[in-house]
Amino acid sequence: MKIILRIFCLSFLILFSIISPVTLKCQEATLTLHLRGVSGSKVSLLPLAGPKAYRPMLELPAVKSGDITVLNIPPEYLPGEFVLRFDYKENPESTPYPCERHIVVGRQPLTLWLNPMYCNSSDSSKFQPGELENAALRRFQSELGNRMQKIGLLQQFLMGYDEPQSAFYLQGIAEYERRRSEFNAWLDQQVEKDAALFVSSTYRFHFLPRIKFTGSERARLLNLIDGYFEGLDFNDPLIIRSAQMNEWMNAYVNFHGQMATTVALRDSLIPAAAFKAIEKAKQGNPLVYGWMVDYFYRGFESNNMPQGMKVLQPYLDDPACLTSKRMEIERRLKGMETLVPGIKAPDFTLSDDAGKEFTFSKYRPVAKNLLIIFWSADCAHCMEEINQLYPWQQQAGISDKLEVIAVSLDESATEVAAWERKIKELKGWKHLRAKEGINSQIANDYYILATPVMVLINASTGEITAMPPNHQQIGKYLQ
Repeated sequence: MKIILRIFCLSFLILFSIISPVTLKCQEATLTLHLRGVSGSKVSLLPLAGPKAYRPMLELPAVKSGDITVLNIPPEYLPGEFVLRFDYKENPESTPYPCERHIVVGRQPLTLWLNPMYCNSSDSSKFQPGELENAALRRFQSELGNRMQKIGLLQQFLMGYDEPQSAFYLQGIAEYERRRSEFNAWLDQQVEKDAALFVSSTYRFHFLPRIKFTGSERARLLNLIDGYFEGLDFNDPLIIRSAQMNEWMNAYVNFHGQMATTVALRDSLIPAAAFKAIEKAKQGNPLVYGWMVDYFYRGFESNNMPQGMKVLQPYLDDPACLTSKRMEIERRLKGMETLVPGIKAPDFTLSDDAGKEFTFSKYRPVAKNLLIIFWSADCAHCMEEINQLYPWQQQAGISDKLEVIAVSLDESATEVAAWERKIKELKGWKHLRAKEGINSQIANDYYILATPVMVLINASTGEITAMPPNHQQIGKYLQ
């Protein structure tokens, strides 16, 4: 999914995560690197949360082995989780090879000695003596793995077992409850022990809520959903600094997705899930409250779910909701009110792939229906949709009824090059590009905030017929 605002996708494997920055009284931190074992390396630091999530915030193009390099991390990113990426050359003539290391940066200056070839090996990568955040996280994760292995297998067995009235099953429930209580007590101890550290805010993502295992498998899943928020502290603003917050919410949404047997059911279940989650976050810190609204906005926007977008509307009037997407949400809601079936599609003039000027109102198609699809060549969700739409539209009986105008919102040189390569495969479509991308006039007129978006138009009248969420929905509108 492009970007335009990074998002989760409703397969709900969202990669998704930009979150609202947290204002903390934190000084700039330093990360001092001592490289060895390679000829040299490009070094990049990528935050896992905040406005530049998963994008390099600091880059050093050439660090040589033996160099001592200092990275200054701005306070707005602290405390936080980062990926330290190395594109190293073993020898000067070698092809660069990537290696990534997850690190946590708090208020403590860090010094890291490492060989990029083995950047995740404890023998080849070490922090200074007395380092706190990463050492605490490493200890926690080590013991967590040991404790979770057996209890996870037991939970999986209980969720899927088909004889819930048997003595064996009841014995399993009792054993699970004992282990669950012991695990959560241990979790409380770890949170208290490391209370002064940022990483302690991430521990409770592993809390095990109570599950009523009696009833059908669906009933067990519903029970798991009901208790999902039981262990997390929504008053702690540091939880949204962690990449785990996004993963944790993805799992929550996925549970609802498991129950959706149709698109219509999905489009009712997910908005209901959003309402419950936002109402829960509303009781906590305003930053967490705002983050939750942002999270669901991205999901609804990227998956074209107007029912969900309407769920967000009441929260825009709440001054306690510190959403960073207020203007985008308002714009999308305005677009939902404006771009409706029966109105004239906004006119536009763009250059096509041959450099010729194309004006929509002057175009006279042969087919009775026009589909405008807004897309980007570096958008995975766009590629998925287009790779299904194109062969479907090219079929006899469809192509004579439907013409496609593909409007690219690619801006960077890399994106444009990918667009130029891709359109060679999409012969028969009219290819246009809005050079200003998301800031272009056409994106503004059609209220485009994320891609892909499709607009179906009656070629004779120029009126909008529908805003289909995917190509499967187009056929029922064709004349």
